[in-house]
Amino acid sequence: MILVTGGLGFIGSHTVRALLDLGEDCVVVQRRTTELPAVLAGAKVAVERADIADREALLAIGDRHRITGIVHLAGSYPWPAVPATAVEASRQAVGGLLNVVQAAQDWGVRRLGVASTIGVYFGGPDAGGPLREDARLSLTAPVSIPTFKKVGEMLGGFLADATGLDIVNYRISGTWGPLGHPDPFFAAPALVHAAARGTAPDLSHLVEPAFAGDGLDLNYVKDTGRAIALLQLADRLNHRTYNVGSGRATTNAQLAEAIRKVVPGAAVDLPDGGGAHHAVLDISRLRQDTGYRAEYDTERAAADYVAWLRAGNRS
Repeated sequence: MILVTGGLGFIGSHTVRALLDLGEDCVVVQRRTTELPAVLAGAKVAVERADIADREALLAIGDRHRITGIVHLAGSYPWPAVPATAVEASRQAVGGLLNVVQAAQDWGVRRLGVASTIGVYFGGPDAGGPLREDARLSLTAPVSIPTFKKVGEMLGGFLADATGLDIVNYRISGTWGPLGHPDPFFAAPALVHAAARGTAPDLSHLVEPAFAGDGLDLNYVKDTGRAIALLQLADRLNHRTYNVGSGRATTNAQLAEAIRKVVPGAAVDLPDGGGAHHAVLDISRLRQDTGYRAEYDTERAAADYVAWLRAGNRS
């Protein structure tokens, strides 16, 4: 049985769905809710309401379930990082990660996977091509989340060496699709929502203005969840860190074109411009060690997401 922290969230629920489809039983840990999202409707999933920062509550789950692997997707960074709470939030975030590692050790799990982000590559030397896991990283980043994820990767590496646990990092690319939310760094979810509603997109949440030529390694969430499931279940992994993405850049212009094939006349065009360096993940390791292949190109993903929203789902 695989335990998934944050297993009722955006990427978590799709990872659970993929694990179930691959024949695994799952128990999910969620802090605030125990209601199954629509993508898990009718699924046989054990749900435990607990905060990973509460070590005793987390460890007690192992008394009720035979856990053989852990996928750690729960938020494990101090966000928002405001001065008044930054120290305590950091303590909670690091403590939660340590509690998950403690659980993995106590339960004798086969593998512990931990979510990281494509953002760890930002702020470092320009690779001039797809981003590889062995690239040299800067110790800092333009925003706080990637900086903290680097701390988590280094701490996980130390603990893997010290404990002998198989701890694997997932550097996850820009992910979009059902159950997602407006992302501050890319426009894809907002564009699809606008098309499904027949309105102009609201991009006020973005940290920077969006242009037609802006691009990023965008991966549909169903593919992201399946990639993580394959990494968790692989008989053997040859590395500690894996990029999880599509391996290609998708520009806003390409996305708009795909959306208009589903919703003709959708007002999803963005101003000309952008087109600077596009962050793309090299996913060779993921392909070689798991056999992963993306099932959703941009057009299929847009069609699936629009259909999901038009079926009455809010996100």
